[in-house]
Amino acid sequence: MSIALKQVFNKDKTFRPKRKFEPGTQRFELHKRAQASLNSGVDLKAAVQLPSGEDQNDWVAVHVVDFFNRINLIYGTICEFCTERTCPVMSGGPKYEYRWQDDMKYKKPTALPAPQYMNLLMDWIEVQINNEDIFPTSVGVPFPKNFLQICKKILCRLFRVFVHVYIHHFDRIILMGAEAHVNTCYKHFYYFVTELNLIDRKELEPLKEMTTRMCH
Repeated sequence: MSIALKQVFNKDKTFRPKRKFEPGTQRFELHKRAQASLNSGVDLKAAVQLPSGEDQNDWVAVHVVDFFNRINLIYGTICEFCTERTCPVMSGGPKYEYRWQDDMKYKKPTALPAPQYMNLLMDWIEVQINNEDIFPTSVGVPFPKNFLQICKKILCRLFRVFVHVYIHHFDRIILMGAEAHVNTCYKHFYYFVTELNLIDRKELEPLKEMTTRMCH
């Protein structure tokens, strides 16, 4: 990554503090292994496969947190150009519109401007990954029985950030010289969710043509 690009991505553009893993724990070691996947020259398709002898929930947990941090950062770099005026609806082109529902304030799917949707989404994910009952940090504390279902929903919604950024703001990513970095993050995400079957194929449709060119 170029120095200029590092400066773009090192600015404090994330909406919220990063969730970290405690050094010395097994999950921290898995986290380091997952992060190393973004180094140049790594075969991402092989890197996302569950390491032999490792617990799938641990592997998914570190990736969900890592993807949240990375995608949050990517959106943070273009968020000043994603406004209620430019993006009055959270969409991925004319065919796809995403409505927000969280069973709290928004009990029914509700059309919202993209920046409002993104803020609600990042808040919603942050609450879950910081909930010890869902993402336990203590060794030996089990994951909840519905852990994978929760992660599937988080990853599905994070994918929508990629959809919106690629379709509506990719010109800005190119202007910043961040195209290669964002593409690598996307490929890593795509290979991971398809390797472990964590996103319904129909959710991947909005970026299908681009993904075919990039990942196959």
